[in-house]
Amino acid sequence: MLDEYRSSFDSAYQAVIHTVSRTLRKRPSGRPRKTVDSIVAKLNRETIRLSQMQDIAGCRLVVRDVDGQERMVHKLVAAFPETTVVDRRQRPSHGYRAVHVIATVGGKSIEIQIRTGLQDLWAQLSEKMADALGKDLKYGGGPGEERWQLDLLSEGIKRVEIGEYNRIESSQLRKLRSTVSKALKRLVE
Repeated sequence: MLDEYRSSFDSAYQAVIHTVSRTLRKRPSGRPRKTVDSIVAKLNRETIRLSQMQDIAGCRLVVRDVDGQERMVHKLVAAFPETTVVDRRQRPSHGYRAVHVIATVGGKSIEIQIRTGLQDLWAQLSEKMADALGKDLKYGGGPGEERWQLDLLSEGIKRVEIGEYNRIESSQLRKLRSTVSKALKRLVE
């Protein structure tokens, strides 16, 4: 029954992908369906019902910066008549920052994550670290030192993106991206 429920999102997901690709001229990445294991884990972790999950199917768009993120959110809201916007930049989820536009198509909710390049690097690093050290790391747990590093990096990225470090030089930003990319590569190896 769960597989049947998951597959009921396929046409709505395809409609979202088509609209984003054709209308907004962006190539989203993502997955047509959340895995059964991920669904069960989320239901066990949170106090929601299956019918309340907004990310059974979803895609992601990575944009250059916060201004691009804002523009993309406005375009998506205009492209889909029924949307909800969840801004995880102001209230991050264990360091995870992004904006989620939940588009309802044919009665099905499809999550569209919009991340800046830095937010996406952080999310990739978090995923790889969680693969290596345990899934609890993504949800506020895990080894203390690694948890602290992820939180510190998330806060630093936030400060760069809101302009608190408005004098940050592009070479420093490239160095930050390079450091995170190298950390990702080490985790994959």
